[in-house]
Amino acid sequence: MCDQTFVAATFGPCENCTKPSPLLNIYIKSEPINYCSFCVEQMACEGLTAGESLASLKRESESLKKKLDEERNKLSDVQLHQLAEKVEALSSLSVKTRRVLKGHNNKVLNMDWCKDKRRLVSSSQDGKVIVWDAFTLNKEHGVSLPYTWVMACAFAPSGCAVACGGLDNRCSVIPLSLDPNENLAAKKKAVAMHTNYVSGCVFTNSDVQLLTSSGDGSCALWDIESGQLLQSFHGHTADVLSLDLAPSETGNTFVSGGCDKKANVWDMRSGQNIQSFESHQSDINCVKYYPSGDAFASASDDATCRFYDLRADREVAVYEKDSIIFGASSVDFSFSGRLLFAGYNDYTINVWDVLKGSRVSALFGHENRISRVRVSPDGTALCSASWDNTLRIWA
Repeated sequence: MCDQTFVAATFGPCENCTKPSPLLNIYIKSEPINYCSFCVEQMACEGLTAGESLASLKRESESLKKKLDEERNKLSDVQLHQLAEKVEALSSLSVKTRRVLKGHNNKVLNMDWCKDKRRLVSSSQDGKVIVWDAFTLNKEHGVSLPYTWVMACAFAPSGCAVACGGLDNRCSVIPLSLDPNENLAAKKKAVAMHTNYVSGCVFTNSDVQLLTSSGDGSCALWDIESGQLLQSFHGHTADVLSLDLAPSETGNTFVSGGCDKKANVWDMRSGQNIQSFESHQSDINCVKYYPSGDAFASASDDATCRFYDLRADREVAVYEKDSIIFGASSVDFSFSGRLLFAGYNDYTINVWDVLKGSRVSALFGHENRISRVRVSPDGTALCSASWDNTLRIWA
């Protein structure tokens, strides 16, 4: 996702040697410290026993990683499509564009459905967040933000607020009003603060907590009322591009994917990384839980989508074709979980049979890359956001 990745360099006094230099923002037991590269290397060498070096520790780490992969592969007896050979194949889908939402003046970067199955929110490079009525195509609310590249947006479970964030490194919550003339931008409340751009946000199962992902390589859980950081999640070694909350109402886990090619599963209570998967060859642009919460899918710039079973602790399916050479930017499951909708950088949406691993259909209509696909809460419609400045509703 190279054209949506930004680098923020920090220059200032090192917290260890106090010399002004480019700083590395690293975390020790969840506490951020800003050291220069020399002090970071010096700190890494402290506590090494005789005969140990950073290179030897790195080699040991790699060998342990290989052993873990070997143990995983011993349990890898069969792929999902082999188990599903006797399952009846799906008939061809008849999915068409039913609505085209026009109102943004630049690339639409993200969108989310409201729980009422009718409204949706979209964010764009033009700095606008728009709340739509998907039935009538009316724009219920429009908020202009003082920055461009609004890369994240989400509806609150109650439908009474939306969250948004992007290049200002913050995630803000905007309460929605019944008065169409009210200035919503003035009611905007900054809740989350990262040290790099905000790439994703999602409300937990209430309006009181917000989960965010960022280009600073971390995810964080925030209290909306006080703006207090409740828990931080550090484990990615590059930009985190996407996150998704487990679908269960009592679910305490979420999954994140990023530029380090890893998909990590986290425990929200402890802040610990409880599972990690690294089989993609390039950036992971999107992760999405299976409706049951026992598995998740990922979309990557390597032109594949992959399906991971959390109980088996491994990848069980890959969705790819030789003719598909462009990166996948977004994925979502149908209401039943049998179909996987994937948006690609070649302007298409491919529909995959989750069990058999075959492509069922391809949807055409957008004139630029797809940035987000989301199935409505009742499963009757699919909305896609694109860099062609529009959103489309398929049914």
